[in-house]
Amino acid sequence: MLPNFVRGSSLAIFCVALLPAGFAFAQQPDPVKQRLESSRRHHEWVTVTSANGRKVRCAIVYPEVKDKATSVLVIHEIFGMTDWVRAVADAVAEKGYVAIAPDLLSGMGPGGGDSDAFKSVDDARKAVSGLDDKQVMADLDAAAAYVTKLDASNGKLATIGFCWGGGKSFAYAAHNPKLNAALVFYGTAPDDAAMEKIKAPVYGFYGGNDRRITGQVPRVTAKMKELGKKYEPVVYEGAGHGFMRTAAYPDAPEGDVKAYKEARERVKKILAGL
Repeated sequence: MLPNFVRGSSLAIFCVALLPAGFAFAQQPDPVKQRLESSRRHHEWVTVTSANGRKVRCAIVYPEVKDKATSVLVIHEIFGMTDWVRAVADAVAEKGYVAIAPDLLSGMGPGGGDSDAFKSVDDARKAVSGLDDKQVMADLDAAAAYVTKLDASNGKLATIGFCWGGGKSFAYAAHNPKLNAALVFYGTAPDDAAMEKIKAPVYGFYGGNDRRITGQVPRVTAKMKELGKKYEPVVYEGAGHGFMRTAAYPDAPEGDVKAYKEARERVKKILAGL
């Protein structure tokens, strides 16, 4: 469920950004919920146990395919687990991949609740911002281990994250040497020492009008090249931060819409090549 503090808000519109191009914008306060309710794919919730004993609730969506499929670990943004995250997982599964999205705020909400226990955006944002990185990596490890051992999985794993989650996608590439690919949407890079540990190719997606994040790209590009790592960033000129979200609006800037379309096609090609 979409937490109360974002249901019907602009974040709900954000969710439409990764839906298929043919999915019509619904005249509803929550088009993402409509997407989830009409999905043909199998959705389920599972609880995995992290190395530190934490119980982490995860949403899983299975593709409708004959053969075993690559798994994709969807890392949520700073708002925690929302219907948008589940919609992203559904869109990933629609393309033929097993998607798993862990709630990294599991058990950390008021009363020991999860993301949906927070009463406001600021409360959830503060909680996510304060997460210990070791705990986040352990939680992602637990989700990755679970999904790659499923009978539906071929054992390969990619990560995809957005903003805060984009930074964690990059960091997870340094943490997990078995990762097959990391997709980073307008997220920060780890420090140089962490980058030395990266084995998987890293694919970056950045907005040209997002200096706060995109300004780091030249330095990161140079460092990754120096270290002999595969890092392929693309800067979408004319797009701002969060262009995958803003492109959902009927009056979205042309640059954001163009970036969204190009980025979506690039994601499909990257995942298909694993």
